[in-house]
Amino acid sequence: MIDLTDMKIDEPAVLDSVKSPLAGAAVLFVGTTREFTDGKRTVWLDYEAYEAMARGELQRLRELAMARWPLRDVAIVHRLGEVPIGETSVAIAVSSAHRGPAFEAGQWLIDRLKESVPIWKRERWSDGSSEWIHPEPLG
Repeated sequence: MIDLTDMKIDEPAVLDSVKSPLAGAAVLFVGTTREFTDGKRTVWLDYEAYEAMARGELQRLRELAMARWPLRDVAIVHRLGEVPIGETSVAIAVSSAHRGPAFEAGQWLIDRLKESVPIWKRERWSDGSSEWIHPEPLG
């Protein structure tokens, strides 16, 4: 499952989509909007994407992870639009026969997503200002 949505992400459904009788491990990463960043109070986040390219890159990352680790399945769902404090911005679920590959692949996927997928985040601050946040490339 690869999806971009402007609706709340159903985390249990993302996790359920990768479960299999052949998988002894299923890992779910959930990224949420936090209230404070570097001492500044966040009101909400805005996400924008070049959707066709973002979907293609998410699918490419899924395929790379499936080739690199012995995985059963991978699901990635990213929210677009306004995401209030405490709500989920991204959910990544990975299943494998064993926990090691599932954890490794999940971390690799969120790191690469932030680096290469054309999704942009704007922080809306409590003082009325906003700022586009660009993650630093991985070394």
